[in-house]
Amino acid sequence: MEGLTRKNKNHPNTACYGERITVLSIDGGGVRGIIPGTILSFLESKLQELDGPEARLADYFDTIAGTSTGGLIATMLTAPDQDGRPLYAAKDIIPFYLEHSPKIFPQRNEILTLLRMLCGPKYDGKYLRNLIRGICGNRRFHETITHLLIPTYDIKTLEPQVFSTYEAELDPGMDVLLSDICISTSSAPVYFPAYFFKTKDCDGNDREFNLIDGGVASNNPALLAMRPTGANAKLLPANVLDYGKYIVLSVGTGTSKSQRKYNAIKAAKWGLISWLCKDGNCPLVDAFTFANADMADLHLSLLFSTAGHIQNYLRIQDDNLSGEASSTDKATKECMEELVKIGKGILQKPISRMNLESCKNEAVENEGTNEQALIRFAKMLSEEKRLRTKRMKEKKVFSNGDA
Repeated sequence: MEGLTRKNKNHPNTACYGERITVLSIDGGGVRGIIPGTILSFLESKLQELDGPEARLADYFDTIAGTSTGGLIATMLTAPDQDGRPLYAAKDIIPFYLEHSPKIFPQRNEILTLLRMLCGPKYDGKYLRNLIRGICGNRRFHETITHLLIPTYDIKTLEPQVFSTYEAELDPGMDVLLSDICISTSSAPVYFPAYFFKTKDCDGNDREFNLIDGGVASNNPALLAMRPTGANAKLLPANVLDYGKYIVLSVGTGTSKSQRKYNAIKAAKWGLISWLCKDGNCPLVDAFTFANADMADLHLSLLFSTAGHIQNYLRIQDDNLSGEASSTDKATKECMEELVKIGKGILQKPISRMNLESCKNEAVENEGTNEQALIRFAKMLSEEKRLRTKRMKEKKVFSNGDA
């Protein structure tokens, strides 16, 4: 099959030399992508302290997954430059958002915005599409430095459509342009137009995609990112409950759930406009994206807790956003600066974990802050990378000896 020849030349799959499968997942959330940008910049700085200034997140994670704005970040971290290194370092994410978000989400008069939303999406998406195409160029999925996974949703088939490096290596029809998928996973209903494109399958037949934001199905793609792929599958234990094989970092973009802004009495009086736009937010979109993100967190918390390896799963999320900071598209200078402060503040907060009885995130006592947890994760990731490098060198020496 032709797809089997589409191997990643930028970064060999080293998972088969390791002890663990490493996963990074980034939620969707529009301009709130500034929050995971802050978290990931800190993590990468700690990896650089351990392994040198050239260390990048893509060097440490077997899979980097992202939805919507998280998909854009994941692509920035995994797409190769001309030297086969990541296009962006994690520290570049915040400046990127500060520069481009006001043009992606231009602030307009509220009444004019409501009128526009009655007959079409809130934004035309032209700037975002041109920006993404400029970043990604002609790069395709099989070229990513590490395994990239991005969920979308096909409104024609009414099914989730997940794109990944692994699938791209197997199926030419899935080896799509990175730009097409970044645009697709960012095409949030109400906010941006849906996106259509076509590819060719291995027989030369047209294959069409009619896509919208992956947050409809999986705003938190951490669970999807743990699917066995290629060499990673060889590491899976015979006992499926041995989640000690995984190191999973899942980074959210924040929610305003603790504010309890909505209730049934108010919502009972809402019509179309209120469901689409209320106090600077879109309650309809918030409901399904927050719900499916929490279900993924609950599922993973249950799996890791039952298996006795809860320390290997870290979910960083803040449910206490308020005011304009909770908006998906409030891209004013003041709001974005506030999001940077929130991201830095999250690092100092105690780690939180899903309470399996109440299904609510609660602060965990005596386990330190998110910053301390990320430092611990950085050490685990560095140790895993060094182990793989050591074993690869040993195999090379052994192979040369046989020759």
